Amino acid sequence: MKVDVLLGLQWGDEGKGKVVDVLTPKYDVIARFQGGPNAGHTLEFDGIKHVLHTIPSGIFHGDKSNVVGNGVVIDPIIFVKEIEALKQYDLPINKRLSISRKAHLILPTHRLLDAASEKAKGKEKIGSTLKGIGPTYMDKTGRNGLRIGDFESPNFNEKYEALKNKHLQILAQYDFEYELEELEALWFEAMNEFKNYKLVDSEHTINDYRKEGKKVLAEGAQGTLLDIDFGSYPFVTSSNTITAGACTGLGVAPNQIGSVYGIFKAYCTRVGSGPFPTELNDSTGENIRKAGNEFGATTGRPRRCGWIDLPALKYAIMINGVTELIMTKADVLSYFEKIKVCTAYVYRGETIDYLPFDVVGEELTPVYEELNGWSEDLTDLKDISNIPKNLNDYIEYLEKVLETPISIVSVGPDRSQTLVRKSKWTVA
Repeated sequence: MKVDVLLGLQWGDEGKGKVVDVLTPKYDVIARFQGGPNAGHTLEFDGIKHVLHTIPSGIFHGDKSNVVGNGVVIDPIIFVKEIEALKQYDLPINKRLSISRKAHLILPTHRLLDAASEKAKGKEKIGSTLKGIGPTYMDKTGRNGLRIGDFESPNFNEKYEALKNKHLQILAQYDFEYELEELEALWFEAMNEFKNYKLVDSEHTINDYRKEGKKVLAEGAQGTLLDIDFGSYPFVTSSNTITAGACTGLGVAPNQIGSVYGIFKAYCTRVGSGPFPTELNDSTGENIRKAGNEFGATTGRPRRCGWIDLPALKYAIMINGVTELIMTKADVLSYFEKIKVCTAYVYRGETIDYLPFDVVGEELTPVYEELNGWSEDLTDLKDISNIPKNLNDYIEYLEKVLETPISIVSVGPDRSQTLVRKSKWTVA
């Protein structure tokens, strides 16, 4: 049985948590493969909104296994807060959740390094979530990191102290004040929570599930345009957010990847700094933000908003090998009589329809095509056959340009506000 992958095709916040929750009944295992508490996957059902940061989005389904893979970085303090928030729902989380021994730990000093580095950048800051993600991945690639499995070692405290002291030496180079003692006490207290969970060699766990014929869905965090290699560098995250990241983040061979679900909004958003060719710094952008409640699930920061960017989407589809598209927030564009679609850029005086190398230092001026909107409330729709004609035209237009079928359309945050669609479009 091959592993299916679900990931974001834009700058994150595409609605991955909700879609994983909707798709979970089709799967036996949900596995996070990269990122950390900088992710905020929002699920809404029964009138309650849940935001998950580390725990996979299948945790609410009783008969499913959830795995935090080796590619994830974990902050024990945030993990415990997440567990505490879920306790009121009487979920047997310790039975449903397994954690990779190879997942790296975010130390209190990682968070301090993140904050000190971002402060030092001043106007050049990249918009970090200040969760310590970058410094943790730096220690991972620098071969200094501390992993969950080290917690089982008798010399865990020695390993911790060695890494902490390295961080303190680096912090001494910054003009940055901090208090570490209280953070450390909370961190070590939170570490004890892992004694209640299954620590596993997740590469074996995932492949054993697969060989047993169990269906596995790999859940990505952030979005393709934030990928460390293929995103808008240096305004990116510190991990591979693309399909290839599922291979390294779970220990799955490339030839064992099955369907790839690519999620995108009917428009675009971005949190933090970095290039955004179709950004709308006007009343239209503000109207999209208000209609879509576009504020970061992790940071609370207002998201930058703009029209959909098709060259960027085509790029993301190519990089990921997307087999099916899922469009979210179609309901938000109900507020607009006309909507625009970016079909190309003017770059160095030429019109191009692809993402060039330098999207940071060079200006990309979007070339738009205007389409008719659908001034109808979609949030109560239960059947895809009842969607407005203009929305159906928009979907078919996107399918033709993107050369990939759109199989699901989301018309609201609740899991019930999801319309399954059988695409008429096929690759020639």
